[in-house]
Amino acid sequence: MNDKNQLIGTTTVGLTCKDGVVFATERRATMGNLVAHKVAEKIFRIDDHIGATIAGSVSHAQVLMKYISAEVALYRLRNGARISVDSAATLTSNILHSNPLYVQTLLGGVDAKGPAIYSLDPAGGVVKDMVVSTGSGSPFAYGVLEDRYSEDLYVEEGVDVAIKAIKSAIERDTYSGNGMLVATITEEEGFKMLPPEEVEKKIKELN
Repeated sequence: MNDKNQLIGTTTVGLTCKDGVVFATERRATMGNLVAHKVAEKIFRIDDHIGATIAGSVSHAQVLMKYISAEVALYRLRNGARISVDSAATLTSNILHSNPLYVQTLLGGVDAKGPAIYSLDPAGGVVKDMVVSTGSGSPFAYGVLEDRYSEDLYVEEGVDVAIKAIKSAIERDTYSGNGMLVATITEEEGFKMLPPEEVEKKIKELN
């Protein structure tokens, strides 16, 4: 994530598992070659069953997350039911079509159709995928994902794969670093951000 309007910083990862989805990001925000922030929030709860990650301009990313969260909440109020992941992705795409923002987003969750993740570009292009990474560290993350990811993974296993992918990016990409955030979404537990100490424990176990 970068304070300039450039999609050069950050590494985010999204995995679709048999029983849910996993999101992981590192925490560094850069401004050119300066590490501007070391505790950037790059995973957002959109609803109980939907989450999103961001890479790109900080201000644009924050605005987009507020738009999506507000619209999803309004949908629940008006319809008395939660929005589907597919509809939330379409909604986000429409927002970006009407007002392109310098942000690359992963949006995913679990609904009646099962787990799903969508990747959205700054102009609103949307692609559904099983496993995806964004940001400057994504080439390094993909090296791990291509080797370790399987559609047969459960969320618990997917967390380990996502952490390995982010760790690989942190070690090689100068715009990625300063720790990790990991979140899971399942039908049973909904959106859950893993505690920092649990993430650190898993990082050490995977070394």
